[in-house]
Amino acid sequence: MARGKKEVGFKSMYGIKVENNVYVPARDGVRLAVDIYRPDAPGKFPALLALSPYGKEVQTFDTPPQPFGKSVFEASIEAGNPDFFVPRGYVYVIGDLRGTGYSEGEYEGLFSKKEGEDGADIVEWLAQQSWCNGKIGMAGICYFATIQLFVAAEQPPHLKAICPWEIFADDLYNHGLYEGGVLNIFLYGLYTGTYPARCGYAPKNVISAMIKNTPPKKLEQLVEKALSNPDLRQYPYLYHLLKYPEKNPVLFDFMLNPNDGPYYWERSVCNRVNKIKVPTYVGGPLFSFFSQPQINIYNTLKVPKKFLLYSNMGARPWKTQQEEVLRWYDYWLKGIDTGIMDEPPIRYYTAVDNKWSKANEWPIESTAWTKFYLNSLESLSPEPDNYNDVPDCFVQQPLYVSEKRARVQYLTPPLAEDLQVTGPPRIIFYAAIDADDTNFRIDVRDEPSDNSGILPLASGWLKASFRALDKNKTTPWEIGHDFTKSIPVEPGEINEYVAQLRPISYTFKAGHRIKLEISSIDIPTDPETYDVMWHVCSSKPTLHKIYRDGKYPSHLLLPVIPKD
Repeated sequence: MARGKKEVGFKSMYGIKVENNVYVPARDGVRLAVDIYRPDAPGKFPALLALSPYGKEVQTFDTPPQPFGKSVFEASIEAGNPDFFVPRGYVYVIGDLRGTGYSEGEYEGLFSKKEGEDGADIVEWLAQQSWCNGKIGMAGICYFATIQLFVAAEQPPHLKAICPWEIFADDLYNHGLYEGGVLNIFLYGLYTGTYPARCGYAPKNVISAMIKNTPPKKLEQLVEKALSNPDLRQYPYLYHLLKYPEKNPVLFDFMLNPNDGPYYWERSVCNRVNKIKVPTYVGGPLFSFFSQPQINIYNTLKVPKKFLLYSNMGARPWKTQQEEVLRWYDYWLKGIDTGIMDEPPIRYYTAVDNKWSKANEWPIESTAWTKFYLNSLESLSPEPDNYNDVPDCFVQQPLYVSEKRARVQYLTPPLAEDLQVTGPPRIIFYAAIDADDTNFRIDVRDEPSDNSGILPLASGWLKASFRALDKNKTTPWEIGHDFTKSIPVEPGEINEYVAQLRPISYTFKAGHRIKLEISSIDIPTDPETYDVMWHVCSSKPTLHKIYRDGKYPSHLLLPVIPKD
């Protein structure tokens, strides 16, 4: 099958020849299905490979790009656009991971070792085809991006560069399903195809890694422990899933592993970054679920690299920033001097000011870390007030009792001048609760603004029982915690909590106020909950006391960028 020629800013461009359901043998004999889009012309071309469990058939669905949350929006169309790259001289290959779509084999949980190996096998197969010049890159965002890293860590000889944008779950525990130790059930919707990713997985032979690899008696004990967890039991669909794991084997596995450990370490690409040897262009949005993984990967890589931080997740099908990806691959796969490696390594977008800036490192080299203290009368100030030792309080009821999110808040006076905040905010605060555990949710907002009260600018989570810090994991861009073991809280005891917030780049305008909120739940029906990446809440009514005085100097730490 052939597609017509495209005329998009070029005088002469290639038509597109399509080969569907081509089967590529993996090293163990499993056949992996790919669709191949290549120039309808003689010659050899570099190839770009995109892999996921979402089903290759939907990846070229021709709906005009839809903003997030619209009626026919589909979050999983993220492989990229063959109609853009093939006419510009690239072979574009979109494949199904084993056990999904049209591929054979068994999908054994999220990010099994087979995924990187299979991708490496496809890379080497592509390099041997008569229409390929032996230079391979990879494409796609989110899951497609993380797979690029797994494949690159396998070091297939013909993989010459990658471009992972919107990296999902480099650290599968903390940046994936247990943000700050709090279970995030994003994978419930991602797998089954409920809002916002209505397609979700294309399961063919997806199994639970825990069921396959755990002795029956041990597995029974883990399931019973999860079933007895009152926080999980309050959600009928999570209880149902624990009883019927075939419905969503991936989330089932996560619920059986509430602490960090070998299950996650084996499936976390951050533990393989030192094996990546090819040039890498990391990119993605600030303010989002994907921000911290992309920063962690970029700062850990020891290869020629670039970093692009843009404003939001954009529309789907994903066609954003195609020209930039083309510049990258024209340089590394075609040897064209696009100038991309002569530019500063980091470009980032600052909201409100609507400006692009350049930098050499992240956090930005000019960052001035600035404390804003939690004070009395809901005040947030660069100076502490040390005379008030009465804590601020809120009581949170469980969701089955009330759908009202309780909180305390703190606001600066109206700002005298614009204030740019770019980097990873964090909070150090002191609190007591009347239970043995709770979840802390931290939000930073702009007051007033068009999205005040809806989308937080920066947010973070921390489960109280995971408050112990891990200095070996702490970096200038992220606070590290020990998530391998939980330490129950002594009711009434005042503890220090240090929470990392997702990074931002935002300018608070003169006359506006910075608002800090501390709460403990997500409410799925609340417009303040952005998409369905929400967290499992406590099942107990809990009193939270936030201390902020001379003895307990609770404060928000913001990465302020001084004016030029």
